[in-house]
Amino acid sequence: MSDRQDVAGLGQAWQSSQVLLLLPFALIAAITAVDTQFTDDIHLGPALVIAPALTASFAGPRTTGAVGVLAVAAQTLIGAVHGGLSAANNIVQIITLSVLSVLVVLYCAVRDRKRDQLARIRSVAEAAQHVLMWPLPEQLGFVRIASLYLAAEDEAQIGGDLYAATRAFDGVRVLIGDVRGKGLPAVGEAATLLGAFREAAPRRPVLTDLAEALEQSVQRYAADFEPPEEAGERFATALLVEIPDDHPIVRLASCGHPPPLLVSQGRTLTVPTLHPSPPLGVQPTEPGERVLDEVPFEPGDTLLLYTDGVIEARDADGRFYPLAERIARWTDAPPETLVQRVRRDLVAHTGGLLNDDAALVALHRTSAEHGRHHGRIIGADALRLGVRPGSPTG
Repeated sequence: MSDRQDVAGLGQAWQSSQVLLLLPFALIAAITAVDTQFTDDIHLGPALVIAPALTASFAGPRTTGAVGVLAVAAQTLIGAVHGGLSAANNIVQIITLSVLSVLVVLYCAVRDRKRDQLARIRSVAEAAQHVLMWPLPEQLGFVRIASLYLAAEDEAQIGGDLYAATRAFDGVRVLIGDVRGKGLPAVGEAATLLGAFREAAPRRPVLTDLAEALEQSVQRYAADFEPPEEAGERFATALLVEIPDDHPIVRLASCGHPPPLLVSQGRTLTVPTLHPSPPLGVQPTEPGERVLDEVPFEPGDTLLLYTDGVIEARDADGRFYPLAERIARWTDAPPETLVQRVRRDLVAHTGGLLNDDAALVALHRTSAEHGRHHGRIIGADALRLGVRPGSPTG
């Protein structure tokens, strides 16, 4: 938003408050005018408390206090007309209105203080998100990227889900992960994973070696910071993706993470994980134990990475969010539109109440150099059927 738009918004808010401020003043004037014309048997003065209470809904403590003072002055005038200020009933009404006005002003002060604290928390969360999880670029090489992050913690913008992308070894490398837990307790481990990925991605030419570097970082973090009562319970799932510039494939290294979805030729296909490894931090892996999977990834295809917070999000009836089914409706959408549609649909499905952090990354291949590639590729039939090559389909 530009500075001019900010000033215009503040000006509109100020004008709106000034218009609303006419209501309590008009109310005080009307009650005072009517009450002074009635007999001593009818008293509208107690209704003056509505004026400061109404002001508190849109103004701060100072304005509310000023309206309260005016209301007390009006009650004093009414008391002077009806029996004089020495009458016990009038004294009680003035004292009662004064006390109520003070309470309303105190409420305003506490509310504004809480609101300022919440604003600071939001700004800190936003700053932390940008420091820990840099915004993904819209394009890396031949890959267009769109992402979504929804934190489960109220008023937070970061949690245990994470993603990152970078250029390395003539291709694009992407990490998506999910640290056990949510909110601030998971932020430290998420930061460790992100830092390890950014450090090792340009240095480890083989994707399985990159996964091993992440494993070592998680193990070191657990050894240094894991509380004794949580020994063995801190872990993270992760999916490493590598898209070379000169081959129409995508390489995958899964560490206990949900399999991605591939949108190709108008169809949504679940990419089977043939060689999954345990989540990071569960148990050390031996050298060479991790195995890569390779999947055809042609120009025009979109690979959708997600965390379990997306597919495990429930509606009011306890039904999980059917991500693959919903994506099948939007196979022609560009990655940015696809992510925004999932966002709106997911929020509508859950009623805006997420039980876990949710992250989504869409990778769309815009072009590619068709050359030779190496390694075992999951066949197209296996992708469509969601089975391993050579396994029975019936």
